[in-house]
Amino acid sequence: MKTIIYTSIFLLSTTLFGQEELNPDTTRVNMGKIEIILVDHSNEDLEDEGEIDTLDAIPDEDEKERFEAHWAGVDMGFSMLLNKDMNTNFDNYPYWKNDPARSMTWNVNVLEHKFAIAKQYFGVTTGLGFSFTQVAFKDNYLLQTTGDSLFATIDTVNVYSKNKLRAAYLTVPVLLEFCTHADEDKSFYLAAGVVGGVRIASRVKRIGEYDGKEFQEKLKGTYGLNSFKLDGTVRLGYGSWGAFASYSLLPLFDTAKTTEVYPLTFGLSLNF
Repeated sequence: MKTIIYTSIFLLSTTLFGQEELNPDTTRVNMGKIEIILVDHSNEDLEDEGEIDTLDAIPDEDEKERFEAHWAGVDMGFSMLLNKDMNTNFDNYPYWKNDPARSMTWNVNVLEHKFAIAKQYFGVTTGLGFSFTQVAFKDNYLLQTTGDSLFATIDTVNVYSKNKLRAAYLTVPVLLEFCTHADEDKSFYLAAGVVGGVRIASRVKRIGEYDGKEFQEKLKGTYGLNSFKLDGTVRLGYGSWGAFASYSLLPLFDTAKTTEVYPLTFGLSLNF
């Protein structure tokens, strides 16, 4: 009987004096100057087994200091060749008047790192990528090179449906990047700087027709291409999508072999 009475008094006092929940596992009961704290240990076994982990929700210091850049991803663009006066006039070198609609550039940017200056909002971005560029000739030009010159002649026998000079580069950017939001998925971004590159492969690819039959040629060679490139670039966008434009600060070809040629490239980006 006493047990029932004491239990009733305890429950009544709990109701009268109130209780405060600290967290889902802890309850505090106030009775005048007396405070009783009730702790529920029923979930401890689950935490020991790894089924409940309340610490993983709290970011550690490394996660707080990791800021996302806008470089890693894929770029797809189109290129036109310009002379030193930044126009497309090549009166003495008509073969450099390329077909921009078929002169495509693909950039596969695989690594990125952002050195934060003002948290996520401003920093220096660098990384590593690969650039695959191609120059599409408008006519049936045969690109030729000798020891001291690079030129092209018209092929009057074959008709080419595809006639391109291709080159692949290993690239490294150095960009100043501005962002409007700490969450990259909700952020507008603007990045400007330079992208340096070293040529790792080049060749000419032609697909043509002769005597009613299709043929294909793949001819490896340097074709007077510079071993290095340096592009000034601007990149902007929102979240994962963006646009970019690049202009070559170094001539595409060795100027001792042909005139100065500078590619201008613009296109779209998908950031990872």
